[in-house]
Amino acid sequence: MRVLIISDIHGNLTALETVLADAGDYDSVWCLGDLVGYGPDPNECVARVRELPNLTCLMGNHDKAAIGEIDVNAFNTDARLAVSWTQRALSDASRRYLKNLPERIVYGDYTLVHASPSKPIWEYILDRNIAARNFNHFDTLYCLVGHTHIPVMYVYGEYNTLELRPAYDDLLQFSNERLIVNPGSVGQPRDSNPDAAYALLDLETNQWEYRRVPYDIAETQRRMETTSLPARLRARLGRGW
Repeated sequence: MRVLIISDIHGNLTALETVLADAGDYDSVWCLGDLVGYGPDPNECVARVRELPNLTCLMGNHDKAAIGEIDVNAFNTDARLAVSWTQRALSDASRRYLKNLPERIVYGDYTLVHASPSKPIWEYILDRNIAARNFNHFDTLYCLVGHTHIPVMYVYGEYNTLELRPAYDDLLQFSNERLIVNPGSVGQPRDSNPDAAYALLDLETNQWEYRRVPYDIAETQRRMETTSLPARLRARLGRGW
C-alpha cells in the first residue's frame, strides 16, 4: 500500500494542491498535523484534507491553538497574530473537525505524532539529545513526526548510538533500525528550500520516497496580503525559513 505523508500544511492551499497533483497515485494519506496556522486558507485546507482517501490525520499545536485549547501567549509574536486571525477565520465545521483529531496513532510498525512521541503536540526534535530521549516513548520500529518543518531522520543503532541522516535522499529503504523521521513541511518549509516537502511510503517494502516540489508562492503571498497576517510570514515563504 502506497501512503502519502504530509505535514504542516499551515493554511497554504496552493502548496497543498501542488503536492497532491505531484504525488500521483496513492492508497491512503497520513497527515501529521498543523493543517492551519500562518497561512490564508485554513478552511479550504481542512476541507481538502478531509476529502483525501483513507485519511489518518493528527492534531498539531496550531490546530489545537486555533480551537482555543492552547493559550495564544505560548506563541511568538507573529505566530500569535496568525493564531488569533485563524481563530476568527475558522468555520464551525473546521473547528469541529480539528477538535476531534487524535494526538497519536499507531499503524503497524509506525507510530504517528505531530511533535514528538513524548510530547505529541509541542516538542521540537531538533538535535540528537532530544531524539535519543524520545526513542524511549514509542514501541514500534518507526516514528513519523512533523512540527520542525525540517526533513531529517534519526537512527537508533547498536550500542545505544544515535545517528543523524538526511531524510531527503530520493529513495530510502527502511530496515530493522529504529527511526524517527520527519518529512518536512508542505506549507512553510524551514530548511532554506521554499519548495513544498512531502513523502511517499510503500508499506509493503518500507521504502520511503522523499519529494520536493515548487509551487506558486506569490499566489499564497497575494492572498496573505488581503488578510491581517504579518508581513514577515509572507516573506519567509519565499526563503524557506
